[in-house]
Amino acid sequence: KCGSCGPGYASPLDAMKGPREEIIYVPCIYRNTGKKIPDFLATVDVDPKSPCYSQVIHRLPMPNVGDELHHSGWNVCSSCFGEPGRRRNRLVLPGLISSRIYVVDVGTEPRAPRLCQVVNPEDVFWKCGLGYPHTTHCLGSGEVMISTLGDPAGNGKGGFILLDAETFEVKGTWEKGDKAPPMGYDFWYQPRHNVLISTEWGIPKVLGYGFDPNDLGKGRYGRRLNVWDWSTHRYIQAIDVGEDSAPLEIRFLHNPNASEGFVGCTISSAIHRFYKTERGDWAAEKVIQVPSKKVEGWLLPEMPGFITDILISLDDRFLYLSNWLHGDVRQYDISDTRRPKLVGQVFVGGSITKGGPVRVREDEELQSQPEPFVIQGKKVAGGPQMLQLSLDGRRLYVTTSLFSAWDRQFYPELIRDGAVMLQLDVDTERGGLSVNPKFLVDFGKEPGGPCLAHEMRYPGGDCTSDIWL
Repeated sequence: KCGSCGPGYASPLDAMKGPREEIIYVPCIYRNTGKKIPDFLATVDVDPKSPCYSQVIHRLPMPNVGDELHHSGWNVCSSCFGEPGRRRNRLVLPGLISSRIYVVDVGTEPRAPRLCQVVNPEDVFWKCGLGYPHTTHCLGSGEVMISTLGDPAGNGKGGFILLDAETFEVKGTWEKGDKAPPMGYDFWYQPRHNVLISTEWGIPKVLGYGFDPNDLGKGRYGRRLNVWDWSTHRYIQAIDVGEDSAPLEIRFLHNPNASEGFVGCTISSAIHRFYKTERGDWAAEKVIQVPSKKVEGWLLPEMPGFITDILISLDDRFLYLSNWLHGDVRQYDISDTRRPKLVGQVFVGGSITKGGPVRVREDEELQSQPEPFVIQGKKVAGGPQMLQLSLDGRRLYVTTSLFSAWDRQFYPELIRDGAVMLQLDVDTERGGLSVNPKFLVDFGKEPGGPCLAHEMRYPGGDCTSDIWL
């Protein structure tokens, strides 16, 4: 522990030596489930020595209904290492649909967080002209930055909200100049290369009601990686990764000197490596393609994998991805970043299991359809979605909800039965994934009724929230 050194860790490799996670914070959503009650932040005990292991030990309900809690971030993180007066004690929790931003005190009592501040959507609308907040990252400047999907009316617009990290006052937008990308979603920055790169999902008022194949080919889903000059805050380049590819989660390698990373494209089910060229601009190349399966009994005649989350281990050795529709989690060795090698795979649900409504006619990868996934007597509804890796890289946590409107469409049983949280054991020597049979958090048994569990955060930071300068 380095409490006298400021929040976080000096480097990604130092973070790998940090203490084992004991609790995880998980947003739980009731929007589109038929229950008119607020979303809540769950605290889950993940300490195998605890009598409450793999149980929800605290619930913090929000004061409003219909927020669609989604992703979260910190007031400060490892970008502020070396500043002893600062503490990682506030979790910033935006509502994707309401554009309301909650600030949660996790420092006073980490096992029982409490709400300490609310940023009203009107402040975001009037001061920024933005809405639908998504990814939160802390900055070394003492500010919090949140990417958005669109404008207050639900049209596509890529931009960033800036909050003061102490008062949480809306300061305005991060970006400068007249140029802006047509859509937004996730982002990552790498100051040593003077760059921020953001991604695009789709137009909020289109995707907010579900996925309609008729929207494809009409410019309603994203296709670009958007490159920004870190020091001037100006939009300088677009990298096209394919029509309707929907590039979502973007991750630079953790090494702050690295000038490359990966992005997962959902609809096209591809992973692209992005990198800095000899000219000093940025480019991308496809390095992983999950083949679609020809099917009967589904929305379309071909089912993509639907890569909805990716992450990179802190030592930059492994990349993990989730195929939400096919139902598998994959581990790739990225020692050679241009040639990822599949070294681990496990099925934990999905739409192509035996006995379901979907029949697979042609499959480039599997000889037969996977068996339904059952753990502790529960048949898991939905597919693997959000991922979070332990600091040492040995435990991979998985939740099954993507976005309530899409959950309801693709996995109606997920609405009925609730999401789950699983834990996979990782072989960090040779590669390999296996399900921990002793770990199951069943959000179908919540006091308020079944709910949808999404992103996960540890109190001490993790490999998808911390950026090193």
